[in-house]
Amino acid sequence: MKLSVEFPGVAYREGPEGVKRLARAIEDIGYDHIDMFDHVIMGYPTDTRAAPMYPPKMPIMEAMVMLSYIAAVTSRVTLGTEVLVLPQRQPTLVAKQVSTLDTLSGGRMRLGVGVGWQASEYEALGENFNDRGRRMDEAIRMLRAWFSDERVDFNGHYYQAVAMAMEPKSPQGANLPIWVGGASPAALRRTAELADGWLATAHPDDNWTRRALATLRANAEAIGRDPATLGLQSMLDVPPRDEAGKRFYNDDDNVVRRAEQVHAMGFQWGALNATAIFQAGFRSLDALIDKLGSLHNRLRAALG
Repeated sequence: MKLSVEFPGVAYREGPEGVKRLARAIEDIGYDHIDMFDHVIMGYPTDTRAAPMYPPKMPIMEAMVMLSYIAAVTSRVTLGTEVLVLPQRQPTLVAKQVSTLDTLSGGRMRLGVGVGWQASEYEALGENFNDRGRRMDEAIRMLRAWFSDERVDFNGHYYQAVAMAMEPKSPQGANLPIWVGGASPAALRRTAELADGWLATAHPDDNWTRRALATLRANAEAIGRDPATLGLQSMLDVPPRDEAGKRFYNDDDNVVRRAEQVHAMGFQWGALNATAIFQAGFRSLDALIDKLGSLHNRLRAALG
């Protein structure tokens, strides 16, 4: 089983050198991948909208910029977004950013995308929240064209390009992986039709997850695709929202047991949330690195 770490936005408090140190430590410990969480902004509750699922002042660093910084101080670990809210961004610009990052990192980029849930964020960025699913499908197709085609002629409903080129092509080119996050029927359909893999949020009910996996496989088979070609990654635990949730990473045995369960369901990748580890009490950089090291040793011993 391959292991990813969702890089903690709170690492910025340690300064640039602290961010470098943590990124290098994750690579040196032996993790396979670093993911960056994405939101541009977070809203306050108002008279017309409820509080968001995250605190309005939650520290969130811009995903592409952070990955570029991490790429410059690492050499082996692969890099990705988990997940970039694609429909609130211009897909041609995203294609250029991702291609550039793939080039400068030596072909280490994986793009994870999702439709998001925060209407107020879309509004502040000048994008339509209500048609985000349709634009998502079209944007993924446009990204593929930019990554692969020498000349791009793209005539979509939302996005167009006439006789255009994007160079240089990155090391992975047309093979640069695009994975989809989300668990709605539309997301599972989108993954089977358009993506290279599925980024699953942890769910407290394993039967629900098994049903989602069965739906994903059925969707792939319905279009003549071998489900085995889809990559599968799952978070090991839901983002902590109470004291019980914050204790998940305090018990290495519990984390290993959960990783084994996720692996048994068919996921080839397991993702650890370093922000949740921070919330579990490992608040210094040394403590966080030590905890990531001990968890890695236990997980490798159990899962290879």
